[in-house]
Amino acid sequence: MAQSNLTVKEQDIAKIASYTASGDLTALEAALNKGLDNGLTVNQIKELLVQMYAYCGFPRSLNGINTFIKVVDARKGLTQGDVGKPLPDGTDKKAYGNQVQIELTGAPTTGRYIEFTPAIDTFLKEHLFADIFGRGVLTYQEREIATIAALSSIKGVEPQLNAHIQIGKHIGLTDAQVEEILKLTSAENKAGEFGLGEENKQYEKYFIGKSYLNPLTNEGVGIANVTFEPGCRNNWHIHHKGGQILLVTSGRGYYQEWGKPAQELKAGDVVNIPPEVKHWHGAAKDSWFSHVAIAVPAEGASNEWLEPVSDEEYNRLK
Repeated sequence: MAQSNLTVKEQDIAKIASYTASGDLTALEAALNKGLDNGLTVNQIKELLVQMYAYCGFPRSLNGINTFIKVVDARKGLTQGDVGKPLPDGTDKKAYGNQVQIELTGAPTTGRYIEFTPAIDTFLKEHLFADIFGRGVLTYQEREIATIAALSSIKGVEPQLNAHIQIGKHIGLTDAQVEEILKLTSAENKAGEFGLGEENKQYEKYFIGKSYLNPLTNEGVGIANVTFEPGCRNNWHIHHKGGQILLVTSGRGYYQEWGKPAQELKAGDVVNIPPEVKHWHGAAKDSWFSHVAIAVPAEGASNEWLEPVSDEEYNRLK
C-alpha cells in the first residue's frame, strides 16, 4: 500500500468534512466513529462541524451535528479535549479577521465582490476568520484540510475550491497532501450516481492521468460509467462501424472532434459520437468528470486508439 501523505487524523478530518458537505449521513456516522477511534477528540469534531456551516450551510452542518450527537450518546469514555473559546470582549473582529485572512492568503484580499457587497466582506472577516478560525482547537492547516475536502464534495464551487487549495499550499500543505485530500473526498462524490468502480488499468495506456471504470452491463449494449481525475483525458480514438453516446453525469470536461473546437461538457449534456470520427474526451484541469458511455451496437464494431492529446493543445482549454 502506498504511504499516505496525510496523517490519520488529517484523513479523518477530510472525510468528516466531505460527508457533512455532501449530506451522506450514513458514511458520516462511520467516519465520525473512525475519527474517534483514531484519536480525534469530541471538541475537535464539534469545531469541525461548526466550521462546516460556513461552507455548506446550516442544514448540512446541523445534520452533521445531530449525527454526531447520536454517535456520542452511543459511546462511553470519550476524550472531550480542549474547548473552543470565543474572542475576548472588545476585540476588533474586523481587524483580527483581516489579519487572519492575510496570514492564510499571503496578501490583503481584493475582488469586485468586496465593493459590490461590502457586507459579505464584513461577514467573512468578522465571523468566519475571527469568530470561527479564532476559536482554536483546530490548527489553520486542519481547518483548510476540512475546507478543501468540503468544497471538493460540492458541485459548482470550483473557483472557491481552487482558492482554498492555494491557501492550503500557502500555509504549508504540499501538492501531494492536496492531491490526497482530493482523492479521498472527490472521487466517490464526483463519480455521479453510478459509482466510481475500479481504477481503469486495462485501458490506462490510452489515457493521460488516472481514470476509473464501472461497467453497468455485461450483456447486449455495452454501458459503463467512466470517471476522470482532474486533467485526465483519453487519447484521440475512433469507433469503427458502431459509434458511442456519452451521458454526462457530473463534473466538467471536454469533447473534441478532429479539426473542430473542443466542446465544454457539464452534467446533463449528451454527446452523440458517430462512427469513424476521430475524437477525445476527458476532464477539465480543475474538475473531476464522469460520463456514462454507451457503445452503439454494430456488427464488427471496434475501437482504434491513436496519439495522446498533447499538453500544448489541452492547456489551451479554459
